[in-house]
Amino acid sequence: MTLLIIAAAIIILLLYIFTKKSERPVRRENLQVDFQQDEAEIFLAGGCFWGVQKFLSTIEGVRFTECGYANGRTENPTYEDVCTKDTGFAECVHVLYDRHMVTLEELLEQFYTIIDPISKNRQGNDIGTQYRTGIYYTDPKDAEKISRSLDKLQNTCNQPVAIEHCSLENFYSAETCHQDYLDKHPDGYYHIPRSKFERKDANSVRFSVPDKQELKQMLTPEQYAVTQENATERPYRNAYWDTFEKGIYVDVVSGEPLFASTDKFVSGCGWPSFTKPISKALLKEKSDVSAGMHRTEVRSSLSDAHLGHVFEDGPQHYGGMRYCINSAALRFIPLHEMEEQGYGDYLYLLQSEE
Repeated sequence: MTLLIIAAAIIILLLYIFTKKSERPVRRENLQVDFQQDEAEIFLAGGCFWGVQKFLSTIEGVRFTECGYANGRTENPTYEDVCTKDTGFAECVHVLYDRHMVTLEELLEQFYTIIDPISKNRQGNDIGTQYRTGIYYTDPKDAEKISRSLDKLQNTCNQPVAIEHCSLENFYSAETCHQDYLDKHPDGYYHIPRSKFERKDANSVRFSVPDKQELKQMLTPEQYAVTQENATERPYRNAYWDTFEKGIYVDVVSGEPLFASTDKFVSGCGWPSFTKPISKALLKEKSDVSAGMHRTEVRSSLSDAHLGHVFEDGPQHYGGMRYCINSAALRFIPLHEMEEQGYGDYLYLLQSEE
């Protein structure tokens, strides 16, 4: 009995210690801004904070950005400490945003366009644990949103996403010389394409759907028949069934990217075949009992264009799915033209082919 009482006392003590530890306040030093009622915050690490801050400050709805050091083991770190010593800190940007103008999910979608999501402790030419990618939150309600966002991102990657995500443990503002560095030094170092620094709203990558009359003028008769009337093109006599050049395949109706060449494979069916879309959210599935059989039709979520069908006979080591898509429903953007045609944000999809 005595042993049971002692064991129970130890368990209660451990629970008390754990609870107190989880309730400890986040260490926030030298923060230069106060919250307003309509504002929220997030802390984002994506390599050298000079370029990351510059990029995030261009997003409509972002009210304040500040460079600093997050989730380390020492107190009052300097830039030199973080770069040369084992402090555990990540170069990070504190973002204060208007929750009515931009959502956390939209911010993260933009953040993903400037990082290599599968690279661990490296972004661009910057290598080291201080350059790891990370998403750190102070509001516990953000944890689930971040997890869902990362799950969505993982569906677009052939390798595990290497983005750290957890609550903010501590944050120290960086020295004044690092704040808004690229505004002070326009020719200074940055690992992000300069084109990213143009001001944008969080949904800048938007795609529109023309009306039926415009589509008749814009599309070929076969493209119109396939996308608008659920027709099927002939196998082996279509544009992309045997195309394996690096690039992305976009919806011929809206221009929205749907598939990447990294996920294309030889299926022997005579139509372009993919193991998965860029994101499952881009597609919607419908039961199809036409042609005397039961199949699962695939349509574009945005344009509602008929694309093809999905079957469960794809490569097992890639999930076992085969997205059998009409070439007439797609437009191919070669890798070397993606930036020029406005699809530079999707270059990360092809990195595993480099």
